[in-house]
Order: sequence, then C-alpha cells, then structure tokens
Amino acid sequence: MKKLFIDPITRLEGHGRILLILDDDGKLKDAYLQIPELKGFELFCRGRRGEEMPQITERICGVCPEAHHLASAKCLDACYGAEVPGPARIQRELFYNVYIFSDHLLHLIFLGGPDLLLGADAEKAKRNILGVLEAYPEFGKKVVRVRAGAQKILEMIGGKAIHPVFALPGGVAKPLSEEDRAAVEEKAKAMVELAQDLVELFHEKILPDPSFQGFLLAEELNFPTHYMGLVDEEMAPNFYDGALRIVSAEGKEIYHGSAADALELLDEHVETWTYVKFPYLKEFGWMGLEPGPNSGIYRVGPLARLNVAERMATPMAQEEYERYLDFFEGKPVHSTFAYHWARLVELVQAAEAVMALSREPALTGEDVRGKLGEPGEGVGVIEAARGTLFHHYVLDTDGIVTYANMIVATTHNAAGIGLSVKAMAKHLAEDGVWDETLLNRVEMAFRAYDPCLACATHFLPGEMPLSVEIYGSDGKLKKRIMR
Repeated sequence: MKKLFIDPITRLEGHGRILLILDDDGKLKDAYLQIPELKGFELFCRGRRGEEMPQITERICGVCPEAHHLASAKCLDACYGAEVPGPARIQRELFYNVYIFSDHLLHLIFLGGPDLLLGADAEKAKRNILGVLEAYPEFGKKVVRVRAGAQKILEMIGGKAIHPVFALPGGVAKPLSEEDRAAVEEKAKAMVELAQDLVELFHEKILPDPSFQGFLLAEELNFPTHYMGLVDEEMAPNFYDGALRIVSAEGKEIYHGSAADALELLDEHVETWTYVKFPYLKEFGWMGLEPGPNSGIYRVGPLARLNVAERMATPMAQEEYERYLDFFEGKPVHSTFAYHWARLVELVQAAEAVMALSREPALTGEDVRGKLGEPGEGVGVIEAARGTLFHHYVLDTDGIVTYANMIVATTHNAAGIGLSVKAMAKHLAEDGVWDETLLNRVEMAFRAYDPCLACATHFLPGEMPLSVEIYGSDGKLKKRIMR
C-alpha cells in the first residue's frame, strides 16, 4: 500500500491536505480530505457581551467576515426579540448582496478561475490570478476595478473595509445619506455590466471546453445528496433572509419553514482523522461517507440553493438559470462542477439585486434601530457565499453569552467535499501516472465548493483524539503521542 499526499492544498481559505491511498499496483483504494487546523471561537465567545459577537465572530474567516457579521446580528435580533426597521433591513440586504457578488467574483476569477479560464492542463506556474491577468488583460483589469468598487460599497456601509461594524442588535448604526445611495447605484451599474460580461465569457470560453464538460457530466462526479438553502416567499434564493427549504436527492421537499427550527433536523458525526465535523439529516441517519437518497448527507451553497429554489429573483439571473436547467435537463442537479455555473447565476442575481435595492426609496430612511427586549436565546440564519450559516446564542439576564454554536457552510458540505475528492480521484485513476497535472485535477474537485476551512474548524470540543508523530532524520517514526 502507498500513501500519496497533496499537502498543502491550494487556492482556498484555510489549511488542509488530501490523502490518496493506492494499492501495490498504484491503483486507487481510498481518498480523504483532512483538515488539521483548529480554532476555539465558540468557547472563548462565552462570557462576552452579546453585542460584541458580530465583531468577534467575523474574525473566524478571512474571506467572508460579512456573513458572520450579519448572521451574528440576526441572531442577536432574535435574542432580544427586536424588530428591524425597514430602512435598516434594506441597508443590510444591500450590503449583503454586494458581499455575495464580490465573494463569488473572487472565486470565479481568483480561486477557481485559473482552472476554468486557463484549463486543467495549464502550466503550474501560470495557474493563478497572474496567469489569468496575462491571458485576459483587459477583462482582468475590469474585474479588479469593479470588485474594488464593490469593496468600496462594503466599506461605505460597513464602516470598515475588512471587518464591518455597522450591524447592531435591532438594526444598523446609522442611516445612509442620499449621496451614499447615489454612489452605490453608480457602482451597481458596473457590477451588472460585469455580470453580463462573465455570462458571455462562460458560454464562449468555459462551457464549450471539452475538459470542463467532461467534469460536469462525469458519472462519478454526479452523485445524489439532499440539499438545503433559504428561499423567499416566491421560492427564489434569498441570501439575507427567508424560509429554509430542504429537498431530497430526488428533488422532493423534506422541509420548508423556520430556518431557526431547522436546527432540530440536524445532528453531527465526528471522525478521528479530521477536525471538521459532519452534519447530517437525523431523518436519514449517518451511514458513513456514502451518497444516495437513503443517506443523511446533504449539501449547501450555490448548487444547493438552485436545487431548493423554483426560480431566480431577477430577470438576467432567471434567464441564465433556465439555460443551466436546460443543459442538465432539469433538476436536482448533482454535478460537483455545476457549483461553478450555479455561482455565476447567483452572481448575476446579486448584481441585479444591488441595483434594485440602491433605488429603494426607504433605503435612506432615518429609522434604523428597533427596540430591544430582554436578552434570551436566539438563532440567526443567513446564506454565506459558500452556503447556509447558523449562529445560535444563549444570553443571560445581563446580556452575557453563556452558549454559542455556529454551523458554517463548509461544515455542512464536509461530507460532500470528501465524496467529491474521492470521486474525482476515482474518475482519474485509470489515467495512469499520478503526476502534478493529475493531482491538480483532484484539487479541482474541492475547489468547486469554494471551501473555507478556517470557518469549518472554529469549534474546540476537547473530545477528538489528537495524534502527534515524531520522525527522525532517517525518515523513521521515533515516537507517537496520543491524546
């Protein structure tokens, strides 16, 4: 038996490695995605004042602090029984759609983009954003310029460029001025224009690529799971708020109701070889890392949101959604690589939503903070770029956090990502030598999910075994320490 490591894996937030187990003939026996990093946010949140949580939890992640900031604020709204006024809600939703656009753009161009735009067989030294800019210089400049404008909106509303400070229990810190609103609307025009350009580029360059189509349609990479996401009253994806909907691997509705109540539908499984937990649907139970309609494994994120929705909320996004469904001949779509296309559909909706929200008359209203009740327990649910994000707190009578739990998108997807890595390795196993190009293709399977491993390993339960192995200069194991 032989072990082959891809360590570290690249173009993601956080740290991880892929372990491929080969038999004596070099054939694949098994594959694992291992997450060795560990944080302790949920423990050191205890004892902090509730209103500090939106600033504390956004430090979990380097690429989606906006998601944790608003999930935490929504959780505190619930803890204090506060009704968020209309202008504050619109301001939050506007801010959040800008984040979705900016984050999806980051993945489609900077992280997953090199694989999509340069091809899976591109030279290793070129498979990065510099290679993309070299191949698409004018388009690349436009991407950088428009994304910088989107980040400027986040700074304008959020108060800081990286870690926002504007969302408070019951609302936001201050109203938007008419000057701010006009600036957002102007930048939104560029976002919508770039979204159109991306759609054209996808259909002209990426989708026709036989290699990409091969990944989209490969049988091993089309495995059935259940799906989860937020939808609005008209059954379109809503990133900021909505009812939670879960559909089965066959596309049948399992749950449609309160997002907070959906926590009761989930349980978590722990493995000794990774610090990421594996949530699953209690109704089906944990049957190991096996896909299928009888397994409790479900997925979240762009692919899942398009599977649980019945339509998109904006015209251009609806048009692209219909092209997506026509290609796959309906839904649910189970293809791992369809995450990229679904992410593009969502980017279009987010850009159009920013434009529409920037023109809402109530956006500049003065009423931005609702009345707070007595502190208690609450759950806040939001759609991070990578999928459904739960924040659950209990506050004592003084507003101090006594319990905090967060289930993040990459944790929901942990089982699916592991299955996709194994499926990709299996798909490639007959190609022969495990060279660098082949190993990059294995990495492409986890990149489709745009995982955030820093988010997924925030929990410190003190219950998982820890193994430390010490090797000598001769490469032989000298000592193993177990906890």
